[in-house]
Amino acid sequence: MKKTVLITGASRGIGRATAIQFAKRGYNVSINYNNSHDEAQALMKLMIKEGYSCAAFKADISQKEQAQNLVLQTIDHFGSLDIVINNAGIAQSKLFMDITEQDWDNMFDVNVKGIYFILQSALPYMVSNKSGKIINVSSIWGICGASCETHYSASKSAVIGLTKALAKELGPSNITVNCVCPGVIKTDMLNEYSHNDLKDLADRTPLNRLGTPEDVAKVINFLASNDADFITGQVLNIDGGFII
Repeated sequence: MKKTVLITGASRGIGRATAIQFAKRGYNVSINYNNSHDEAQALMKLMIKEGYSCAAFKADISQKEQAQNLVLQTIDHFGSLDIVINNAGIAQSKLFMDITEQDWDNMFDVNVKGIYFILQSALPYMVSNKSGKIINVSSIWGICGASCETHYSASKSAVIGLTKALAKELGPSNITVNCVCPGVIKTDMLNEYSHNDLKDLADRTPLNRLGTPEDVAKVINFLASNDADFITGQVLNIDGGFII
């Protein structure tokens, strides 16, 4: 029986690349999106055309009922749920003194509470099966912090703490929980950066280039594979050495 992976925020960037990687490896892929309807539908059609098993489901994971329905729809459609990739997230650049309470709440609602809602819905199924893999997507800024991104950095630090604690709690149920921390990756989140800014970031990276969504997707796929069965509670930087 094929294994099923649910990927939140899968219509673009890292999520999209991750969905394609899993599809190529023979998984059922549940593509979650919120606002990017056209991108999600285009990805689903592309994957179906290639003969892959997938379906796209709209859900705002910061809303409890929608997150719960996403998990239920995935299980109902594919008959299983083996891997959860908590990738959906938002970012915002603002001076700390300019961050509003709504800015703060929005950041944590999506980046942290969304994971809480998804996993509270998925874990009863996984625990009953005594099997499962969870990979949370944080950021290097969750480790070292980023100027003008305090609320983003704080939310991503929370994801790291959640990962480590949950790995201890779920270990007896044979469920692994790991975290990846992408560095500067060429996604839509970099659109506001100038060419010179991007060049400077690449120059500050020991490998002298920016990362790609595929760089991150390959590591996520490894952590979800049988080769990573004895790896849990780990935080893995995918940053070209940016914060060595």
